[in-house]
Amino acid sequence: MAQRYVRVQNQEGQVYYGLLQLSLDVLLLDAPPWMQGQPTDIKLAPESYQILAPCAPSKIVAVGKNYADHAAEMGTKVPPEPLIFIKPSTTIIASEEHIMYPPQSQRVDYEGELALVIGDKTVCCTPEEAQAKIWGYTIANDVTARDLQSKDGQWTRAKSFDTFCPLGPWIVREINPGARLQTFLNDDIKPVQSTCIDQMVFPPDYLVSYISQVMTLLPGDVVLTGTPLGVGSLQLGDRVRIEIEGIGRLENTIVAR
Repeated sequence: MAQRYVRVQNQEGQVYYGLLQLSLDVLLLDAPPWMQGQPTDIKLAPESYQILAPCAPSKIVAVGKNYADHAAEMGTKVPPEPLIFIKPSTTIIASEEHIMYPPQSQRVDYEGELALVIGDKTVCCTPEEAQAKIWGYTIANDVTARDLQSKDGQWTRAKSFDTFCPLGPWIVREINPGARLQTFLNDDIKPVQSTCIDQMVFPPDYLVSYISQVMTLLPGDVVLTGTPLGVGSLQLGDRVRIEIEGIGRLENTIVAR
């Protein structure tokens, strides 16, 4: 099993990065792992910590319509270059936390995605250089108020409500380029989304290079790589689970705000 890098909070409220052990103990690091954090001799027992979102980025840069089948289901063509937008860091929640359904919206959708975690300051890099800037991979849900997205004609409000970026549960360093992404609702064994991530229009290294021509990416920043075919609405009480082979599962429940 790949090493699982986590961010946890102990019972005193202190936040640490660490390595999740098979025993579910967490071996603490002395710094974030992309800042050369090294293992210490301190372990937290399973009952003594809470898993948080695996990083605390300065920003989340997301990519729209990066799977051709999703662009088609939205009634649009694949854009000629990556379509990027920002989600604020206040949208982030951990696995098992609640997604809050805002009263302003009548249609809130799930969007399962592969997320990239940046490990180094990244400015105007090439795709070849970008591969070394991607420190690891995790799972995201780019929750979207779809009716507000249509109403506003731009995406900021629809994508930016608190809790609209579940992230986690941990980071792995490598992933199979053909890993399958699947999204499930409640107890249904049939996924509502199921696509291999190599079906992206613009692959991760190209996305990071493209974004770095626009803005500086900082260590710990997150890039969301787009969602495949099968987006759909969420109702109060629904549980949405996103799984990516080689990473794990991200699960959250919908509640009223």
